Amino acid sequence: MLKLKVAETSLEKEQAFDVRRRVFTDEQGVSPDIEFDEWDKTAVHFIGYNLQQPIAAGRLRIIEQGIGKAERICVLPEFRGHGIGAMMMTEAEEYARTQKLHIVRLNAQVHALPFYENLGYTTVSEEFLSAGIPHKTMEKTL
Repeated sequence: MLKLKVAETSLEKEQAFDVRRRVFTDEQGVSPDIEFDEWDKTAVHFIGYNLQQPIAAGRLRIIEQGIGKAERICVLPEFRGHGIGAMMMTEAEEYARTQKLHIVRLNAQVHALPFYENLGYTTVSEEFLSAGIPHKTMEKTL
């Protein structure tokens, strides 16, 4: 049974951070000093559960009036390919609408560009490196 929600408690936030650590630090080799930053204190965090097991995470923060930035969207490897990432993005977009945001921006790893394009995001930047990984900035008007 899949459940996606805003991480409201300390435990839920820690579970979201653990999923991020497993995906970005352990799997992709991103330094914890880069993965966990000052924005974690103020961002809205999302957590996805399969039954009671945390399997997906992400965060959204307001970066300008009307613009939110989706970040750190991830799904544990054994749960990929089942639409959970798309559901996490829908959850973040729905939350963004409640905050009167009209654009969601994100920095997508280049290999994930088709995933985000299928969700209606458009590339708005040239390729750049973040944590040593090629990215492009994408946006979607809500």
